[in-house]
Amino acid sequence: MPKLTIDGREVEVAPGTTLIEAARRLAIHIPHYCYHRGLSIAGNCRMCLVEVEGVPKMMIACHTQAADGMVVHTDNDKCREYRAAILEFILVNHPLDCPVCDQAGECKLQNYYMEHGTAGSRVDEDKVKKRAKAKQIGPNIMLDSERCILCSRCVRFTDEITHTHELGITERADHSEITLAPGAWLDNRYAGCVVDLCPVGALTDRDFRFKCRVWYLTAVDSICTGCARGCNITIHVNRDRPHKAGGTRVMRYKPRENPAVNQWWMCDAGRYSYKQIDHERVDSAAVDGRPVAVEQALDASAAALKRAAAAVAVLCATTATNEELFLARALFAGALGGHAAYLAPPQGEQDDLLLLADQSPNTRGAQEILGTEVRDPVGWVKAHGVKAVVVVGEADLTGLKAEVDHLTVIATHPGKAAAQAHVLLPGSVHAEVEGTFTNHAGRVQRLRVAVPPIRGAVETWRLLLELAGRLGHPFDFAFEDDIFAALASQLAPFAGLSHDNLGRRGALLGSGAPQPTEVV
Repeated sequence: MPKLTIDGREVEVAPGTTLIEAARRLAIHIPHYCYHRGLSIAGNCRMCLVEVEGVPKMMIACHTQAADGMVVHTDNDKCREYRAAILEFILVNHPLDCPVCDQAGECKLQNYYMEHGTAGSRVDEDKVKKRAKAKQIGPNIMLDSERCILCSRCVRFTDEITHTHELGITERADHSEITLAPGAWLDNRYAGCVVDLCPVGALTDRDFRFKCRVWYLTAVDSICTGCARGCNITIHVNRDRPHKAGGTRVMRYKPRENPAVNQWWMCDAGRYSYKQIDHERVDSAAVDGRPVAVEQALDASAAALKRAAAAVAVLCATTATNEELFLARALFAGALGGHAAYLAPPQGEQDDLLLLADQSPNTRGAQEILGTEVRDPVGWVKAHGVKAVVVVGEADLTGLKAEVDHLTVIATHPGKAAAQAHVLLPGSVHAEVEGTFTNHAGRVQRLRVAVPPIRGAVETWRLLLELAGRLGHPFDFAFEDDIFAALASQLAPFAGLSHDNLGRRGALLGSGAPQPTEVV
């Protein structure tokens, strides 16, 4: 195991570890553009030059491997001088359009210039003008070649991760630029990742472009609901722009690193699903199609459930959180002596990278908590003699209303389930609650509140608690973490887990505690 010294601090690393990664172990950030932990090493930006004692020339930290006894300097006068020179070289042909660049505020070129650059340039020549200026190269991607610093991250992504090879570098010297392959169009399932990878403003997202300056955004850790993978994401919210229905405006999703789940990526289907949070929501309660207050709807639902006695059931979509599933089970299968099951998740396409056929985020959680899968709701209620049903989430309930005396639906969006309801209650989406999902591999991961429920809607877990109280079975839960604590105490696979110890990367069922994670 090589042991080396970086900026006066000693660290021991595994053989083959590069200097840039060894420095990360000490929380030392070495500036870089072309380097990315998920891609091959290009070593072309030279921004990560460091001084190694005994070596006559500066070394690139992204490619140089740590050796025993090595002494490395990352922030001395020589390093700073070289970085300033590299930045000056990069900026020779770079347009000075930061005020109108959509990347401003999260641009590495802008940030590093402020940290390592100089006030002016010694080059007094006309800049080389690249051909592509705000050119669309895919359904959602814009390219501005003038701003490109040729880090080649996007090219390596399409070559090494998606294997679709849409992008390449053409021409030579300072005329080089990123271009599409002949006849290509950047429309693979993960095309949006090139925007995440771009360290400057060369590649931007048409969906987000010019909609909001990033310094107005608040980033909240969460989980994508597009499939059972459970990709780790951050939800970016502009709290200064309230939604017309009362909620806070969600502007975009960004992937969040988790090597055990999605690495650094996410698919475009999940990326653009953020629009479901604020658009076309169920924002009022109804009884037999007539709008009423939520309290009245809860009273009507509770009265109908009482009449049905133990012939009651709850059917949960696999979009419900673990906490909501546990409450449904505790109330209907436990306190009321009825039945609790989950609805079969919708199926879609699958690929070899991230996307799974199971299009729900919490099927595994439903399997562990409720156990019974229902593919035919009508046949299931007939077989179990159910007279009153509560459905949590969206499902095709065609014909179910005619088979039961009462149907309550807790819905977030208009759909087939909401259209069938005797009582409709406006529930919450994942971005509006604290909670957890369990992904396909059994990893329990946290959701955090990014936005409050839109005006008129109520957190789904609160609706279930209110319903329990009206049915004479109140639960002593104040918050979502109380519900999860009860879940972990009663179901062995969740034993030892809590909201507090899941961390940012989650923990496997049955582990009893989060798994050790690397420094990020």
